[in-house]
Amino acid sequence: MTTGGVQTPPAFDEWCIVELLGHRRLAGRVREVQLAGAGFLRLDIPATDGHGEQTQYISPSSVYAMHPTTEEIATAAAANFRPQPVSRWELEAKHAAVVDRSADPDDDVDDGGPW
Repeated sequence: MTTGGVQTPPAFDEWCIVELLGHRRLAGRVREVQLAGAGFLRLDIPATDGHGEQTQYISPSSVYAMHPTTEEIATAAAANFRPQPVSRWELEAKHAAVVDRSADPDDDVDDGGPW
């Protein structure tokens, strides 16, 4: 591609198997994009086995390896590498301990006074 007489390389746009640090593997169509002024890889994971299409933006510094491949191979790999959907962390609410003071004759609670 030539812009104003200067040759610029085309942006990356390939079907790939992507290995991320942390030992995650994903597959789909990878493209270079700018997001908030920084370069990212946009990974479009194709729909497979009842799962809808997903898009993830990946920092290039977290990529261990990328293996360009065909659309068919990337789609088959995507079915095996399907990432878990993002979900809200749910923490079980702590239940307050209920103390039955009426069973303890030595407790200091005065149940009959105005104070």
